[in-house]
Amino acid sequence: MKVSYPIISADSHITEAPGTYVDHIDPAWRDRAPRIVDGGDKVGDVFEVEGMRPINLGLVAAAGKEASQIRVKGERFADLHRSGWDPAFRIADQERDGVAAEVIYPTVGMVLCNHRDVDFKQACFAAYNRWIAEYCATDTDRLIGCGQTTMRSPADGIADLEAIKALGLRGVMMPGEPAYEHDYDHPDWDPFYEAAADAGLPLSFHILTYRSERTRGPAMSQFLSTVRGCQDIMAMFVLGGVFERNPRLRLVCVEADAGWVPHFMYRMDHAYNRHRYWLPPGQALSRPPSEIFAEHIYTTFQDDWTAFAHASSMNWRRLMWANDFPHSDSTWPWSQALLDEHTAHLTDEQCRAILCDNVAELYGIDLTALS
Repeated sequence: MKVSYPIISADSHITEAPGTYVDHIDPAWRDRAPRIVDGGDKVGDVFEVEGMRPINLGLVAAAGKEASQIRVKGERFADLHRSGWDPAFRIADQERDGVAAEVIYPTVGMVLCNHRDVDFKQACFAAYNRWIAEYCATDTDRLIGCGQTTMRSPADGIADLEAIKALGLRGVMMPGEPAYEHDYDHPDWDPFYEAAADAGLPLSFHILTYRSERTRGPAMSQFLSTVRGCQDIMAMFVLGGVFERNPRLRLVCVEADAGWVPHFMYRMDHAYNRHRYWLPPGQALSRPPSEIFAEHIYTTFQDDWTAFAHASSMNWRRLMWANDFPHSDSTWPWSQALLDEHTAHLTDEQCRAILCDNVAELYGIDLTALS
């Protein structure tokens, strides 16, 4: 695309390097730190995480492969996109895709969100935060890192915010479920949300960071179900009154697409109009749920053509395009051809907002440094 502004991916990833956890974790946890091991010729290299099934590398860096070449097992770490773990190579891969900057999320760290050992998870997240801060320090204008928090308690969450901010990271990826007695819509969490707003750190919920129920049908059915957990979380924040109590809070729904948003907003309004008396006493909303969603929740998407087609049916100031590099869902290195097709009907103002301005405003990205 020939545009006068930088195109920014609101959701890209790294491939955790072999030393991400082993070299950066608190020494007390080093023997248990996640690490890459050789699973044999058929399996290839895997990330071994105590208490979880090994994480195969086939899908974590399959960007640019034809569908027939994508496989779950059998990949070697040395053959993956080097820019996934070596920032010295990242800018070249950005330029190949016509992208000027990326908001960076973890890969193994997404799976770790579901680990049941809370203290182990906290140690791993702290190690990752230190590693990703080093990675993004190579070019803080083009690499926008998001830290991780375990959410063991509101006080611990606030301490994590302070640590993440001190590392120079620009956002916070939340686990789908807190490690606390109350869920995210409980007023106990309000001080945390206030602290996040004060720190200017957007909070994100990414797909695969929550435990999903078994799906029916072929294995591919599970691929279709990944957006449901994010939808449940967004509904909880809206209907649970979180944004009513915390009007400065901004939330990002990551990689769950966005074409479903208009219908979802209608469905929330319908549920509230007909069944609002199911809510706990005192939890009435001051305006329709759709208006709350439209103001407070950002959604990222890749090649979801329905999101582009129906941008005018939702708040396009909250839509953010992403290339998901280097994962198997990535549009890299074909993003420009895709965007030429999918944005053709948008106004210049809408196009610039979705590809650049919305994410830049949310994360405080200096566009002059990208020109």
